[in-house]
Amino acid sequence: MKAPYRLYLNENQIPDAWYNLRADMPVLPDPLRNPATGAPAGLEDLTPVFCEELAKQELDGKTRYFDIPGPVMDIYRQYRPSPLVRAYNLEKALGTPAKIYYKFEGNNTCGSHKINSAVPQVYYAKQQGLTALTTETGAGQWGSALAEACAYFNMPLTVYMVKVSYEQKPYRKAVMQTFGADVIPSPSDTTNVGRAILEKDPNTTGSLGCAISEAVEKAVTTPGTRYVLGSVLNQVLLHQSIIGQEARIAMDMLDEYPDVVIGCAGGGSNLGGLIAPYMSDKLNGKANPRIVAVEPASCPSFTRGKYAYDFCDTGRITPLARMYTLGCGFIPSANHAGGLRYHGMSPILSKLYHDGLMEAVAVEQTRVFEAATMFARLETILPAPESAHAIRAAIDEALRCKESGQKETILFGLTGTGFFDMSAYTRFNEGTMTDTIPTDEQLQASFDTLPKVPGLDD
Repeated sequence: MKAPYRLYLNENQIPDAWYNLRADMPVLPDPLRNPATGAPAGLEDLTPVFCEELAKQELDGKTRYFDIPGPVMDIYRQYRPSPLVRAYNLEKALGTPAKIYYKFEGNNTCGSHKINSAVPQVYYAKQQGLTALTTETGAGQWGSALAEACAYFNMPLTVYMVKVSYEQKPYRKAVMQTFGADVIPSPSDTTNVGRAILEKDPNTTGSLGCAISEAVEKAVTTPGTRYVLGSVLNQVLLHQSIIGQEARIAMDMLDEYPDVVIGCAGGGSNLGGLIAPYMSDKLNGKANPRIVAVEPASCPSFTRGKYAYDFCDTGRITPLARMYTLGCGFIPSANHAGGLRYHGMSPILSKLYHDGLMEAVAVEQTRVFEAATMFARLETILPAPESAHAIRAAIDEALRCKESGQKETILFGLTGTGFFDMSAYTRFNEGTMTDTIPTDEQLQASFDTLPKVPGLDD
């Protein structure tokens, strides 16, 4: 029987619990650490910044499943389950014997997978009695998702948006404002850390690390306010596991299992969510799929970064995380994949990569948009630039199968749509898009600023 183009589960098949990949990891990621003492961070270190329940999820490496609260499920049902799609037209155009599937997370107002974590984070804040939230956003998907979730729960929100994205994507800003959020370009003069960054470099285009610093400062200095983050953290990968769980259910219905699972990688939320059940199989010896992370060559955390403890923000006020990092002061070029312009990578994914359980590739921006344009013309979805990194790798894998004659099954994550990225598509179509790759000297200068961890580097 031929697989359908799109397979939708029914709402009763939406998983009712998030899966915690750490519970199956033989060696857990190294703990977050207090930058002043070097001691592992505890609940008392995290709760001044994060909601209490989210802090507990962040630190829990043993609980395998967390029940999804009823009010969160009610909102999930408005846009989930998301479809599993067979890319028949792309397969035909490539002339590959491979089967290509993708999990499409763009069927919601914010246009991306970010809403999967935004909803529970705001829910837990509301349950705690908090009165406001702060966050950062790069390309704007996370800010849009969180603004939407805050509107659901009537929660005020301040978003610090990376300045280059604020300027490149004004309509993302408009979406956030429509949902009631206050949007500030970062770095800004509204915080101490923002003013310090601007004093050092008045023309900086900003970074996610800068925006995180401002959002955290705003949260810890405002009564009744906490900070929420859309990627990198353990709690976020936990919530995003619903992507991979749904993909697994749908592929099982088709009697399919991926040989290769591919996801774009900035901080790790989409990739970590998609691969969760398949990495579980790998860890438990049930199967051995290849897991491939795809990152921009302009911000190559996995492929050229250091596995070290580093701050999650440029202002150096967050706990230290051991991850693949380019250094918290690294400012990537102003490419058009704003959601992938982060200096570090999820500690969970960093540990899996360090232990050889997954692969990583870095791709140039022009090659990414070649793949995005081809996909849009063949599959009728205009992909976000971030997602297009996974498309690029999926096409390369399919062409490899064409050369070898291998009939492999490829699964990739299509995190969202690119309708707010038309300036990028215009530059590509007009031939004015360029590629920027940091030099070894630039990276080394950033590595030289990595923090010394008390008790570990003494």
